[in-house]
Amino acid sequence: MKDNTSHNMNFDGMSKEEKSQLKRKITHSAYRYMQKKRRLRYARRFAAASVAVLFSLGIFNYITQDGSSIETFVNSAKLQEERNEITLILNNEEGVEISEGDSAITYSNNGQNVTIGNFKSLSQELSTQSEVVYNTLIVPYGKRSEIVLSDGSKVWLNSGSKLIFPALFSQEKREVYLEGEAVFEVTHNEKQPFIVQSKNQDIEVLGTVFNVSNYGDDDAVFTVLKSGSIQINYDTNTILASQSQLKITPNTLATYHKGDKVMSTNTVDVEAYFSWREGVFVFKNDALKTIMKKLSRYYNVDIIINDDHLSNQIFSGYLDVNQDLEHVLQTINETERSPFTYEMTENNQLIIN
Repeated sequence: MKDNTSHNMNFDGMSKEEKSQLKRKITHSAYRYMQKKRRLRYARRFAAASVAVLFSLGIFNYITQDGSSIETFVNSAKLQEERNEITLILNNEEGVEISEGDSAITYSNNGQNVTIGNFKSLSQELSTQSEVVYNTLIVPYGKRSEIVLSDGSKVWLNSGSKLIFPALFSQEKREVYLEGEAVFEVTHNEKQPFIVQSKNQDIEVLGTVFNVSNYGDDDAVFTVLKSGSIQINYDTNTILASQSQLKITPNTLATYHKGDKVMSTNTVDVEAYFSWREGVFVFKNDALKTIMKKLSRYYNVDIIINDDHLSNQIFSGYLDVNQDLEHVLQTINETERSPFTYEMTENNQLIIN
C-alpha cells in the first residue's frame, strides 16, 4: 500500500548549523549531477568524433593502399635471388639469360615480340583483357644492358639494376619501376605521361633524357636532367604533407637525401652522369671511396680501402672502364698524391692499402 504521507521538510525548526549542512549537501548533489551530464555530453561527442576519425582513416587507408598496378606487382614479385647473368623475365615467369654481347633488347610495338641482340627472338602471350602484363630486366653487378620499350623509349641500365615495366603500355600512364641506375630517353607522348617509380620518389616526364641513380646502399637518390623537363615527387619528413614536388630544368642535379627526406639541387656538367653508357667514368673532385664504390659495382668486385686518409683523397679525371680493373687502378694510382698498393684476395676482394 502506497504511503501518501507528506515528506515536506520543516526548515523553520532547523538550527543554523543544520541548515548550513543541508545547503552543502544540495550544492554537492547539484555539482555531481552537472558533472555527470557533462561527462555524458563529452562521451557522445567523443564517440561521434571517433567515428569520424575512424571513417577518415578508413578512407585514407583505402586511398593509400589502392596504389597503381605496378606498385602492386613490385610488392608481390619474388625476384630477390641474386643472378650472375643479365636476365629477362617474361609473363610466364621463366627467366631468359642474356649474354653481355647480346645485351641489347628491343620490344615490338604490341609488346608480344622481343628481339635480343641481332639473332635471338622471343614471344609472349598478352591478355586480351585490361590486365597489364609486366616484364622484368635484371642486370647484376659487373654487367650492363640497354632496352627499347614498346613505346620506343630507350633505357640503359647500369650494373646492379632492375627495371620492371609493362610489355605494352595500355594504361593512361606509362609506368616503370627502377632499382639501381639507368639513363632514360623517353619518347614524347603528351597524352600518356611517362612515370619512373623508385623507392622514396617518382619522376614524371613527357619526353626527355635524364639519369636516375637509386641504389639501396646509397644515402641519396640522384636525378640529373639532360634535356626536356621532369617533375620529381618525393617523400618528405613533414606531417602535413607526405610528398612534395620539384620541377627541374636541364643541367640540374637533384639530390634526395634519404635520411633527412629533403631535396637539394645544383647545376652540373651532365655528361659526367651519362658517360658510363660509353664505358667512361668522369670524376671531378670526387673522393676515392666514391670512385671505388662505382668501380665495385661496375666490375663486380668487393673493394676495401684500409686507410681513412686515402679513402677521402680527391680525384678528378677520366677513367676508361672498357679496360680491365688492373689498368683502371694503375690510372688512378698515377694521378694520386698518395700512391697506394692493392691486392686481390681469393674471395674476390680487392684490398687497397
